[in-house]
Amino acid sequence: MPSVPKPTGQSTSGAPGNSGGKTTTGASSDERFSIPDLCSPLAVFGVVLASQLLALLLTLAGRPGWSAFYSHLAPTALMLLWTGLLSAAVLCRLRQWLTRFDVREGSIVAYLVVIGCVCAVSEVAFWVGRFLGAEADTGGNWFPTSHWSFLTRNLAIATLLMAPLLRYFYVSQQWQRNVRREAGARLNALQARIRPHFLFNSMNTIAALTRSNPVAAEQAVEDLADLFRASLRDGRQLIPLQEELEIARVYERMEQHRLGSRLRVDWQLGQLPPTAEIPGLTIQPLLENAIYHGIEPSPQPGMVMVSGESDGRHIRIAVTNPLPPTGHAGRPGHGLALDNIRERLELAFGKEGALTVESAAQHYTVTIRFPADGARSYA
Repeated sequence: MPSVPKPTGQSTSGAPGNSGGKTTTGASSDERFSIPDLCSPLAVFGVVLASQLLALLLTLAGRPGWSAFYSHLAPTALMLLWTGLLSAAVLCRLRQWLTRFDVREGSIVAYLVVIGCVCAVSEVAFWVGRFLGAEADTGGNWFPTSHWSFLTRNLAIATLLMAPLLRYFYVSQQWQRNVRREAGARLNALQARIRPHFLFNSMNTIAALTRSNPVAAEQAVEDLADLFRASLRDGRQLIPLQEELEIARVYERMEQHRLGSRLRVDWQLGQLPPTAEIPGLTIQPLLENAIYHGIEPSPQPGMVMVSGESDGRHIRIAVTNPLPPTGHAGRPGHGLALDNIRERLELAFGKEGALTVESAAQHYTVTIRFPADGARSYA
């Protein structure tokens, strides 16, 4: 019989054999230095905007007089623009390497990187001015003539700016870490709430088969062992889509033992990426609801359709079940399972994870959507 892939048993909290709980690469993930992606378009725009605002502030603070305002503003703005873009480019290039350090060491390295960029741009500006034969810096010329005064002034400004900036990066990192921890805790709590419900319904299925079909009951116990083992996998919140679909198929086989020819499940999944990640026990509860509300109350056989499609960016999986015919009351539901799945998708994928419900005259469809190529990390 096909079985749900078993967990490997390898801990994700650290390197194997390291009882201290720390990895061999240095600081733990919570203590590592981190800076935002300075290569993103929004970050580059922020660097350009901040450099020009700073140039305007420094020019106004220097009180050059309105007649010489623009002649002082232009070289200051150009100097700060090139310094900001060079520093952002170098830090972006070193971003992954900087994560090897803890917060203190990483801050020192980042500061030295920026100081190096300031020195480089300052030296280029000074020696280009010397090469072009810049005259005394009395009329707002573009190039400075006092070497050490120009360099030390720029270094002092960089030092005063880097201190609050690195502090901002640190506070932002701590805030994001707390958000991830809170979201991960909520995701674990929601996952824990759905497991007992799943277990109790599976046990009811086995109990119904014990007297009528002992062989099928034994098979169902083995299936339940596989399913429950899959639900307790190493504390991971996200599992490959292929494993989640296998969980749902094994649950279908358990219900098939109990309902026999009354239940048919049509799987129309097409070419879905099997390695896409999804919260565990997401599709199985939808299939369970479809059988509970659409097949069991009806005196006639019924078919549940599980369809899926992917546009390369998102995956959509819909579970459709028939509604009981007129004269047969359906089973009341509180929507707790749907709310649980909806919240877990939103926690795992943000706005890219969603659950929608469509109720027609004869059919009830629940559709989930999630990214095909990645998810948030709550490690």
